Amino acid sequence: MSSISHPIRIAVFPVAGLGTRFLPATKASPKEMLTIVDKPLIQYAVEEAYAAGVRHMVFVTGRSKRAIEDHFDTAYELESELEAADKSEMLATVRAVQPADMDCSYVRQPRSLGLGHAVLCAAPIVGEQPFAVLLADDLMTGPQGAGNGQGVLQQMAGAYQELGCSLLAVQEVPPDQVQRYGIVAGPGAGQRLMRVERIVEKPAPQDAPSHMGVAGRYVLTPRIFGELRQQPPGAGGEIQLTDAIARLMTKEAVYAYQYEGKRYDCGSKEGFLQATVELALQHPKLGAGFRAYLRQLEL
Repeated sequence: MSSISHPIRIAVFPVAGLGTRFLPATKASPKEMLTIVDKPLIQYAVEEAYAAGVRHMVFVTGRSKRAIEDHFDTAYELESELEAADKSEMLATVRAVQPADMDCSYVRQPRSLGLGHAVLCAAPIVGEQPFAVLLADDLMTGPQGAGNGQGVLQQMAGAYQELGCSLLAVQEVPPDQVQRYGIVAGPGAGQRLMRVERIVEKPAPQDAPSHMGVAGRYVLTPRIFGELRQQPPGAGGEIQLTDAIARLMTKEAVYAYQYEGKRYDCGSKEGFLQATVELALQHPKLGAGFRAYLRQLEL
């Protein structure tokens, strides 16, 4: 363990996927731009990273993902019209999408070769520093809901400051759902921590070493890039991040962090709808009226 660790200042967002589970909505629009109440999924992830102290956001994109870049760019015409109309609240909302001290970089993933390959595409920008990986499909809130309390990445960044080692966000999953996750196992290493000794990608229920599933947040040391470069294609002909983490474990410690909060699987329609309803109920302006509307429904 390292007593003094560099803070996490850079985050990678793999956003090159096709979003086929949401067709036809994602035929011409990135799945990461699907909206939960009044913000696209990717903005929730970026705001979580920003709250954790990250100031450089790296988006690993693909063709047809230009809308993400436009979303985090300055919209001069829109801002001018809002300013001229004296719509100061809307103007502030638009400008808050990319704070002045936040930098964005974009790199293309030329072929769909898996999450590990997407992370590797960011290596020239990340360099030799620790970094976070956030999957926008997983909308994650802190223990007190959206925008309240410590977000999941902020919790992990604090743990990294103490450990100086790679961290995987984990949650306990039902036994009949382990085949949907990377599953980790190992001895406890303090409050909410486990030192990972095994990691298995999507095991059959009878083969799962535990019920602790990896969620869509990682803090990784730059040594992972060397493992990814040497990683042969795995399941589906893709370069799996899980496989590279398993190799990394043989050379340095990797920990699982059982976060406080809630994860919505917005890669599925059911999870997307759950997030929409629950975050609408938490919305400071819409919540009360929406709650009253739901009570009128015959369910």
